[in-house]
Amino acid sequence: MSISNADSETGTTLSYGVVEGSVDFRGKPSLRFSSGGWRSSGFIIGAEVSEKFAYFGVASNLITYFTAQLGESTAAAASNVNLWLGTAAFLPLIWGSIADSFLGRFRTILFTSSLYILGLGLLTFSATIPSACKDQETLVSCVSQFKVTIFFCALYLIALGEGGFKACLRAFGADQFDEQDPIESKAKSSFFNWLYFAISFGILATRLVSNYVQENLSWALGFGIPCVSMMISLFFFLLGTNTYRFSTGGEQGATMDRSISSTFSVPAATLQGFISVSILVFIPIYDRVLVPIARSITHKPAGITTLQRITTGIFLSILSMVIAALVEMKRLKTARDHGLVDSPNATVPMSVCWLIPQYVLYGVSDVFTMIGLQEFFYGQIPVELRSLGLSMYLSVIGIGNYLSSFMVSVIEKATSQPGQASWFDNNLNQAHLDYFYWLLACLSSISFVSLVYFAKSYVYNSPK
Repeated sequence: MSISNADSETGTTLSYGVVEGSVDFRGKPSLRFSSGGWRSSGFIIGAEVSEKFAYFGVASNLITYFTAQLGESTAAAASNVNLWLGTAAFLPLIWGSIADSFLGRFRTILFTSSLYILGLGLLTFSATIPSACKDQETLVSCVSQFKVTIFFCALYLIALGEGGFKACLRAFGADQFDEQDPIESKAKSSFFNWLYFAISFGILATRLVSNYVQENLSWALGFGIPCVSMMISLFFFLLGTNTYRFSTGGEQGATMDRSISSTFSVPAATLQGFISVSILVFIPIYDRVLVPIARSITHKPAGITTLQRITTGIFLSILSMVIAALVEMKRLKTARDHGLVDSPNATVPMSVCWLIPQYVLYGVSDVFTMIGLQEFFYGQIPVELRSLGLSMYLSVIGIGNYLSSFMVSVIEKATSQPGQASWFDNNLNQAHLDYFYWLLACLSSISFVSLVYFAKSYVYNSPK
């Protein structure tokens, strides 16, 4: 029997009673005071942190593994990584449909987590297979076909598992908040903010730990740590089973000076940790300062609309690309001034701190764009298709990765002329990454203008 059933339009909280449209793990109606909300989402956030530690423990340093351990060129490595990232981002569409139509979100998370762990285990095993020689110039001919086969099987098994995990976990977390309750409705908006905060913490941690281990100790250990982290993620998720609400509406910078001291140098992949740091700093400011101010002006629960949030993020990402292009131009000039153009392994006398502004700005843009996309696709999709909705958000990232892979391949072929270095030449002191950054800034500007134009006529669906 419901203790309180106040109409949400009155602004009165529905703090007690049965939560309409959801059941507990026993199949009985969910009770508001003992299920869902932050008590459940805490386990989900913990699982997400550990999973992101595992995923980025592999993804963030993958190009280095392709070039240093498998002997591939920089362009080939970038193309392979983008194809893998694109596939990983598209698979949630398939898993989202399966979860919404057949398995449900909870079972899909359990099944794909198992695939994920298996893939990470195989990846760790592949890293233990030695090469026949150590000479970097002949490395590509020394890597056994068995090692390469196991590596790629593991890589795409990880993508398969991560696709299902990612498709369902965030939607399952949002399901723990009742949109008919004013307090829980506001909490759901904060959930997406703090989820992204936690994700960024996991990403930062793996870039400080896994990347260092991989480049300085052992690739096998560097891949083994993410495998253990994914096991911990599954453990976190299962811990909250008794508190979950189950929806019944339908089942659910390498060439620069990176030295900190005479004995320690920052791994190149770790530099991206500045993105995570900026996210960790900015999300509390956004959620606790900017949103309340905007809410008092617009009288909207989230402060600004999701499309306004997305367009703000895209604009900031354009500025980030412009800064990246300018910094790269300065790096190339410094290399020329010091006669390092023909020395690909030389350290350019330019501090890594020059990269910090672009990473920080990119991180802040992510707070607007990525969280905005999550909220948009979750809130504007029918309740019975919300796994698919968040999968559509992930597919946008997949399209971007596929386009990136295509662009890198086309530009590499178009600019690789006899006697002329390509934009992505293995010798970064002769390459022209600055041209690529300017191109990305132009393409993002076109995207920004288009989104602003179409957003004016968009009509939002009201929560049901």
